[in-house]
Amino acid sequence: MANSGESQESKKKQSRRRGLNPYIDFEQQERLAREERIKDLLPDEDDDSLGKAYDSELARRLMEFNKPYLGKLTTAIVLMVISSLLSVSGPLIIGKAIDDGIRADDMDQLRYWTILFLFAALGEWVTNRGRISIMAYVGTSIVADVRGDLFRHLHNLSLNFHNNYSVGRLMSRLISDVGVLQDFITWSITGVFRSGFILIGIIIAMMVLNWKLALITFAVLPLMAILTNYWRVRVRYAYRASRQRLSLINGYLNESISGIRVTKSFTRESTNFNHFDDLNHSYFDANIEATRLTALFFPGVDFIGSIATALVVGIGGWLVLEDAITAGTLVAFVLYVERFFDPIRELAQRYNTFQSTMASSERIFNLLDTEPDLTDMPGATPLPLIEGQVIFSHVSFSYKDGEPVLYDITLAVEPGERIALVGETGAGKSTIIRLLARFFDVTDGEISVDDHDIRTVQKASLRSQLGIVLQDTFLFGGTIADNIRYGRLDASEEEVIDAAKAVGAHEFIAKLPHQYETEVGEGGVNLSVGQRQIISFARALLANPRILILDEATSSVDTTTEKQIQHAIARLMEGRTSFIIAHRLSTIVNSDRIVVLDNGRIVESGTHDELLAKKGRYYNLYTMQWAQTDTIFSSN
Repeated sequence: MANSGESQESKKKQSRRRGLNPYIDFEQQERLAREERIKDLLPDEDDDSLGKAYDSELARRLMEFNKPYLGKLTTAIVLMVISSLLSVSGPLIIGKAIDDGIRADDMDQLRYWTILFLFAALGEWVTNRGRISIMAYVGTSIVADVRGDLFRHLHNLSLNFHNNYSVGRLMSRLISDVGVLQDFITWSITGVFRSGFILIGIIIAMMVLNWKLALITFAVLPLMAILTNYWRVRVRYAYRASRQRLSLINGYLNESISGIRVTKSFTRESTNFNHFDDLNHSYFDANIEATRLTALFFPGVDFIGSIATALVVGIGGWLVLEDAITAGTLVAFVLYVERFFDPIRELAQRYNTFQSTMASSERIFNLLDTEPDLTDMPGATPLPLIEGQVIFSHVSFSYKDGEPVLYDITLAVEPGERIALVGETGAGKSTIIRLLARFFDVTDGEISVDDHDIRTVQKASLRSQLGIVLQDTFLFGGTIADNIRYGRLDASEEEVIDAAKAVGAHEFIAKLPHQYETEVGEGGVNLSVGQRQIISFARALLANPRILILDEATSSVDTTTEKQIQHAIARLMEGRTSFIIAHRLSTIVNSDRIVVLDNGRIVESGTHDELLAKKGRYYNLYTMQWAQTDTIFSSN
């Protein structure tokens, strides 16, 4: 008792330290406080909606994925019908064995019905095994088809879509929602029909055996309906809460592990653990609630079944004593009563499966129904091999209606000309590049390459002749050679090495344990930022583009490394039309022309010396932002 008192006092002290009321249940307050802290992290209702239990249109579209497997599905359904009939026949056979064999003292009849029961059990096992194997194959195949369709569709959608749709939500569609479909197809489709078929068969068998005992059994069904409805309504919210919190845990784990260096740099370990502890215990609480409801429902079903069995045994036993029914009939009836509630329980469970499937299907089909807002126009032709002339003619652009980013941009670039785009952040430099690559379509005006309006040619044929090196270099999982060869898969090993040598990457690659077969790790984590940037230059050089785009391509390398790759950049730009976005003076001073943008407009254009002589916008940018950088670069 003393220990109990000390424990309660300790909890009260903890409550006071956390600002909680020490006279209210400590654990309940902890749960409420956790939910308050994470409530803003929970997804919107639409993103994890409960959905309908059944939607005929969604079901029809789901069935379209079944068409290639109709033969296997038909076989599975036939096996399901056979196994259900064999399952329903079991109690009847046992009843006949008792009446015709045991009570009649007929060993031949007893042996006959026993062997028949064994054959029925064996047949049920074989057909069930066949049905499950077929549906597992069909379910896995359909999931692979759906996931493949989603993956292809996501690659057809424009950058505008990906800018507005989080990676986490897309991963949820591809993994979680598609996984729900697999469970549904593998287990629920034939499982529900089997349960329904067995339930109907049991009802018919019970009515045939003795309709009075059947009505007595059905008398407990109102209790079953009340319990099932209570459980069904509440458990759907409990399971949804559990899924939401598991999603939060997965997302936070991914973020924490990816950002572990930043976490350690700012000594955030303790804070991060406390936040994870909130998420973890919130998931625990949600699971406990789901478990509590399950612990109420399934034992409740068993108890109601026991009530029905007791009624049947009591009244049926009296009927046996009165010679109204045989002992075999009573035994068969008791066995049917015990089996009667199994399919009901199965159907109750499948209700939530259907509901989750409808919700997941709706999200999947909404994604598949999303039309790309940037497509090849009808009759679009492949862009022939280009010289590299680029003309922006009165181009204006807005990412959102009423919020223009570029205003009346007119710029003519000759083949092989090197153009530097400069300006403050938000001036529109990167937008010009995105429009040239046709990641977005112009709002007004026209962009042409070698007199071809880029909207009239196939996107793939345009981008295949562009080489883009971005500030945020992304390397894919695989080897260094794989990443250099990414834009030209047919390149030989010698061509990969030549490209690396040209940009100064071969020297550090040769020092690695496995050289060009070195795994770069996720996102290139095994390489330094500068090394990843240099590999991206080799990747662009090997692709041999006609138009080169360098978007802050040297911002991630130090001054020494930059000097090392300046000659590589010069070689890369040699004979190619080049667009350069950079803040470093060393990258732009040797450009043929510098185009200065300010608030989406071209305000100046000329060489470095010409623009300095004007003492205009470029001169101000140079003196304010780049003079010091130039001094440092020159001193090195």
